[in-house]
Order: sequence, then C-alpha cells, then structure tokens
Amino acid sequence: MKLRRIIAPVLVLCFVLIAGCTGGGSQTPAPAANNAPSGPEAVALKVWVPQNQVDPGTIERMQQQFAAANPQWDITFTTNVIGEDNAKNEILKDVTAAGDVFFFANDQIEDLVSAGAIAQLGGSTEQMVKSTMPEAVVSTVTLDGKLYGIPFTHNTFFMFYDKTLLTEDDVKSLEKIMAKELPPGSYNFQFDPAGGWKGAAFYYGAGLTIYGEDSVSYDLGCDWNSPKGVAVTNYLIDLINNPKCVWVDDASASELAAEHRLGAWWDGPWNYNVYKEALGDNLGLAILPTFNPDGNDYQCRGFYGSKAIGVNALSKAMPAAVAFAAFLGSEEMQIMRFNDTNQAPTNLKAGETAAVKADEVAYITSQEAAYASVAQPTNANFGSNYWANAGGLFTEIKSGVINKNNVQEKLNTFVEQLKVN
Repeated sequence: MKLRRIIAPVLVLCFVLIAGCTGGGSQTPAPAANNAPSGPEAVALKVWVPQNQVDPGTIERMQQQFAAANPQWDITFTTNVIGEDNAKNEILKDVTAAGDVFFFANDQIEDLVSAGAIAQLGGSTEQMVKSTMPEAVVSTVTLDGKLYGIPFTHNTFFMFYDKTLLTEDDVKSLEKIMAKELPPGSYNFQFDPAGGWKGAAFYYGAGLTIYGEDSVSYDLGCDWNSPKGVAVTNYLIDLINNPKCVWVDDASASELAAEHRLGAWWDGPWNYNVYKEALGDNLGLAILPTFNPDGNDYQCRGFYGSKAIGVNALSKAMPAAVAFAAFLGSEEMQIMRFNDTNQAPTNLKAGETAAVKADEVAYITSQEAAYASVAQPTNANFGSNYWANAGGLFTEIKSGVINKNNVQEKLNTFVEQLKVN
C-alpha cells in the first residue's frame, strides 16, 4: 500500500459507503485477461477529508487498516484536505478530478445529486446505514427515497440548564420548567427561534410537517394552519409573552447563566465551553423537553443534520471506493474518530460505548439525534420558502403582530407563502 498526502487549502466532510453502490460506475472490476498475472489489483484512491482528521493521523491509520484488511487491492491513497463545508463547491468545479471518497455536510446532497456527482447507495451499504443508525440520521442522507451517504457525526442542538435552579426531572417538560419558582430577577426559559431553525421544533414535535413526512411532497404544502398548528401557535404566544421567559435578543444566555438567573435554554455543542465556563459542574444537559399545547404531551423535535461520507459517482475505482467509504463509516472507525476528534458517532452501538457516554456533549448529542429530532429538509423549495418566512412568524409573535385574535389568518398567510407552484 502506498500513502501519499497532498494538503489542499480547503476542508471536506467524509461520506461512508459499502458494497451495493449504484450509479457512477460498475461495482465489479472488468475481467482480467487470460494471460494477466495473478496478484493484488492496483487501485488509486483519492480521498478528500477535513483537516481535523489529518492532523491527529486518523485518516492515515484508517487507510493502513483498510489496506491490510483488503489484500486483493494494492492501493495508492492520495489524501487532500477539503472541509465538509466546502466539499460541494470543490467537487462541482470538476467532478472527474474530485475525490473518489469525500466528506460532506448533508445539506449539500441535492446539488451533488443534480450534478451527477455523488453515487446512490444500495444493497449492503444501505442496509448497514439503516440497521445501525437512528431513522432521523438516515433521513439526512436520503433524497427521493434514495440513500446517498453514510453519516458519521451529528449536527443539532439540545437543552442546557442550570442545576442550581432546575432538576433533571424539571427539564423533561416545558410545563415543569415554567412552573418552577425561581429567585426574583431570574428567567425560567430563554426562547430563541434562531430564524425558525429552533422554533420549528414545536410544530414538528406536534406532528406537523412542511411538504409531508418526506419533505418533498410539495402538493401537501404546509399544515401549520391546521387546528393543531393553531394550538401550537397559541401555546407559543403564551410562552413568549410569559414574564418567566426571556427573548433571545433581550438578554445573553451566558451572562444570565453566570449569574444563575436562567433556568434552561437551547443551543448547540459549539457553545458548550462558554456555558461550562459560566456554570462549571452546575451545567446540565438534556434532550429537548415535551410541551402540552392541547391537552397532549408532545416531544419537541429539533432540526437535525449530519456530516457524512460520499462516493464520487464518476470514480474509476468504484468497488474499492465504496468499500473504503463503508469502512470509514463503520462502528469501529466511528469510535476511532471520536477518540481522535471528539465527533459524536451516529452508529448506535458506538454511541453507547463507555467513552462516548463519559463525554456528556457527545452522549447528549447522540441522544438528541435518536429521540428528539427530525431530519432538516434539504430540498431547494424548503430552503427558499421556509427560511425566507419562518423568522418573521416568531418575531411577529414576539411583537404582538400575531396574537390569539388573528392567529388563524396569520398562519393561513404563512402557509400560502410556502406553496410550491
């Protein structure tokens, strides 16, 4: 096996695949000529990975282990540093020159598929992903019912709370959070819609959808103006206007937390260190809570995305590329990656290991993904329609433009804005 590293000025995300990939090349090598010498088949694999998997030597060790486990191939690896966030942009410059295997963010799938740049996965690859990962995780790499990648880590948010103000039992429901009597000058909850990214957790939690369960049934439109949607919106009107609840722009969560004046709030792992510095051992983490808008308890379900490993649809070494991608996304490699880079595994068994459970951020991220999340839609219609209008829905509740006297009318308008003609 030959290892060659080329450091490029960008970062990329890895998408894991296994045998059973369709599109972009044959899965079976062409038959050798009768007089061809026996021995390993020479294979060249270009691998695009993020910097954080190069610096600790992670990808090199994975390549060495894969080569040792597959003596049927004499593999020459070329490693380029391309980040997950920039994978699509770099791949679409020239698909034929892109990595055979690459890391990418799941919201790039539609553009990669449209360009014929990413291979569809089937067979044992699809089975591996669906049998070893939560449904919400699988959904992040599925488009029109077809699988295009192997997730290896999560991208979502969860609950932070102050253990001096709320208990582990309190934070299981918003009703308990808001009912707790806290010291004067304190807030029980901070509401942050994040332009609709976090605010959608209430509507999706109640079973409402945009463009159906698969997010691409455009004829179904948005059902947030249904009786249940009205109940959820009325609930949010009461919550946001409750003096025990503080709007995100009115006060800093970290500053309130440092003064023990904020019970609970929602944020992602990227701000964990900020809150840990403010609260130390008094910082608690939990999945999103339940809420009760109509006499029924619903689990809030936050938007969830993933980082994944993909295979170039035009790879000239398709069997080896698919097998290597699958290897990179396996339980064992996810554990190795977590140990090296602290990226929470998407594999269910890997997420239950002692090391992951001992890391509170990795563990709660895995739990959130498994039990309190919904795959964030990645299609272009959702991207252009929802984000342009969702932020206004929540800010108008805050300002009073939307109130209980006109909530049906306002929701009708919101739903109309999301129609796909």
